[in-house]
Amino acid sequence: MTTTTTQSRAVPKAPTQSRIGSVLRLHTVAWPLLIAWPVGILLVSFLISFTIYAIVGNEQDEGFTGSVFSAYGFVLAFYLQSMAQTFPFALGLSVTRREFFTATAVMAVAQSAVFATVLFLLSIVESATNGWGVHMRMFGIARYFTDNAAEQLLALFATLLLTSSVAMLTGAIYQRWRTSGLLTALTVLFGTLGLSAIVITWARWWPAIGSWFVDVPRVVPMTLLPLTLAIGCLAGAWATLRRATP
Repeated sequence: MTTTTTQSRAVPKAPTQSRIGSVLRLHTVAWPLLIAWPVGILLVSFLISFTIYAIVGNEQDEGFTGSVFSAYGFVLAFYLQSMAQTFPFALGLSVTRREFFTATAVMAVAQSAVFATVLFLLSIVESATNGWGVHMRMFGIARYFTDNAAEQLLALFATLLLTSSVAMLTGAIYQRWRTSGLLTALTVLFGTLGLSAIVITWARWWPAIGSWFVDVPRVVPMTLLPLTLAIGCLAGAWATLRRATP
C-alpha cells in the first residue's frame, strides 16, 4: 500500500516594492486632503487678501498676509489622518509596518518637494509683479530672510518636510499609546521648552542666541536645522510605529 503526501505550497508574497507602491496609491485616495483642499484654500485666501489690498490701495512695502500657512496646516492634517486611519487599514491588507512607513515617508518627501516648488514659483511671480500689483506678499515668506533663490526653495522644502514629520511622529505616538501617550508627550515637550526658556533667561543667553541666528549662514537655520529636526522626527516615528498595535 502506498501513501501519497501532498506538499504544502507557500503562497507567494508580493515584492516589497509592489506593496510600497500599493500604499502610495492608498494615500492618493485621499487626494482632496492631499492636493485639492490646500490648493482651494490657498486660492480663496489669495483672492480675499488681493481684494483687501486692492481696496485699501497699499502703496508702501509689501505686507505679509500669512495665508500661505494654511498649506502647512493641511500637510499636518493629512499625515495625522494617514497615521490614525490609513495605517490600521493598511495592516489589514497585509502591509508591514516598515512598508507603510517607507511609503508614507516617500510621500512626504515628494509632496514637500512639489509644494515647495509651487510656492517658490508663485513667490517669483509675486516679486516680479510687485506683490501682484497691490504690494501684497503671500508666498515669498523666505524672501524676508535671504535673497538667494536656492536657499528660499530649500527652506520651503525643509519646513514642509518638518511639518510632515511632526505629524507622522504625533500619529505614531497616538497609535502606540493613544490619548494618554499623546498628552504625556505634549506635556513633556512643553515642559522641556518651558524649562529651557527659564534656564536661558536665568543665564542671560538670549542675546547670544539671537546673535548666533544673525551671524550664522542663512542656510543653517532655514534649511539644515529644519531638516535635522525632520530626520529626528522620522526616526522617532519609525521607532514608535514599529511597536504600535492598532
